[in-house]
Amino acid sequence: MKREVDLVVLSDLHLGTYGCRAKEVLHYLYSIKPSKLILNGDIIDIWQFKKSYFPDQHLRVIKYLFDMAYQGTELIYITGNHDEMLRKFSDISFGNIKLVDKLVLHLGDKKAWFFHGDVFDASVQHSKWLAKLGGWGYDMLIRLNNLINWGLNRMGREKYSLSKRIKNSVKKAVKFIGDFEQTASELAIESHYDYVFCGHIHQPQIRTVETKKGKCVYMNSGDWIENLSALEYHNQEWTMFHYEEQKDRLGKYPLHESPLSYTLDSILDRIKVGR
Repeated sequence: MKREVDLVVLSDLHLGTYGCRAKEVLHYLYSIKPSKLILNGDIIDIWQFKKSYFPDQHLRVIKYLFDMAYQGTELIYITGNHDEMLRKFSDISFGNIKLVDKLVLHLGDKKAWFFHGDVFDASVQHSKWLAKLGGWGYDMLIRLNNLINWGLNRMGREKYSLSKRIKNSVKKAVKFIGDFEQTASELAIESHYDYVFCGHIHQPQIRTVETKKGKCVYMNSGDWIENLSALEYHNQEWTMFHYEEQKDRLGKYPLHESPLSYTLDSILDRIKVGR
């Protein structure tokens, strides 16, 4: 039985990279029936895109997102920096799918602002080659981490996150995350939004930020490389979903999947022509 949810926010799947946890993404998607699904950027990692590495599980995520839209879910894809190539097609709609750069929604009497968040990252805005190099290095770090965790699993020990360890121990990284959250919140308050939603920094968060000008709730949906998290809105309440903590409640992952009827080229062609 699928769990009905009013709204789900996902970001930073990074399909097409070695770090993407596509099987876990599918397991989660199979378990829910949202009225609206917002994909808040970096869904397909076009920066590191290689046709030589796009496994079936990654393609199945894209296929299933299309299937959800065909079955009635309103699907809104907000572009990020790793899928910025899609920004040339922004503000197109086909069926239940819409492609945008940012989004404003009214949730009851609250006003919510959604955008990916790369606009606050100077390395993305002014030194794209450096940001892309960092993305490649991050992917290599995740591959190394996967190898380490394979060894730890064989020894019956808990998984270890190298990137989390680095982020939490480097003062500049901690300060960047804090500055990012504060900047997004202050802009939202000045624009009279009650909620602001970002992705980009891979840090799941729900917290209230208050300044002299007012307050808002800052939320970040995290990612599906390390944190495996999503934001869910149901019965006028926001909660953070953590896959590793709740996966046993989702039901079994389907063992026998139907053959893929899409190819990667056909999906990209659909996006390009807006069909």
